[in-house]
Amino acid sequence: MKRFNIKFAILALCTSFLFVQCADDDDNGNVIEQVSCTDGIQNGDEEGVDCGGTACAPCVSNVDFSGTYTQEDIMGRPGVNTVFSGSNDVKNNFNTSLVTDRASFQPTFQATLELYHDVYATSLGIPTEDLDYETNILGLDAATFTTVLAQFDALQVAPNAPTTYFDGTNVLTGRNLGDDVIDISLTLMFGGTTGTRFDGNNGTPQLTSDGVDAGDRDFTLGFPYMESALEANN
Repeated sequence: MKRFNIKFAILALCTSFLFVQCADDDDNGNVIEQVSCTDGIQNGDEEGVDCGGTACAPCVSNVDFSGTYTQEDIMGRPGVNTVFSGSNDVKNNFNTSLVTDRASFQPTFQATLELYHDVYATSLGIPTEDLDYETNILGLDAATFTTVLAQFDALQVAPNAPTTYFDGTNVLTGRNLGDDVIDISLTLMFGGTTGTRFDGNNGTPQLTSDGVDAGDRDFTLGFPYMESALEANN
């Protein structure tokens, strides 16, 4: 009987070593994960299995680009297509067009531009022929302006010139965070040769601004460029 008890005690002791964790008073049950770039597991800050992140080599994409693709959109200024296309069909056609084919959209763009002026003439109670588009501050008449919009709608960058949407001299060399793109666009459409044709003064409607500015946002700071009041609330 004593011999059986001794054997049982030894067996119980050995079994307990298999299931009991050693821990000191500061151990919260955390498991230390040994991360490496050769363990065959996506762990740590890896972007894939044993690649990417701060420690491993970049992941290599094996994307297959063979096959037939259909263009869904162009990389341009979305406002051009939205404002001047006149219909969803034209928008879709413009988005899937080739650059060399965009001249065909110029008549539609010009007709839409003139239509906006007709609408405002009607709202003012004057004949539509008395309120046509007037050559804008860039010296572009309706045909030239809409040709630029249709044929040269592309995101542009001028490395050796000021980056601006329009600063009074430089045009579409890029865009600053502080550029009021909507006001500039409206001024080019409705401001006439001085930029003040329909600016809300002298009994004219306010068509050269949406009335929204940047507030007190400081664009020298980091994103999301919030106004001070909103920043304080957050």
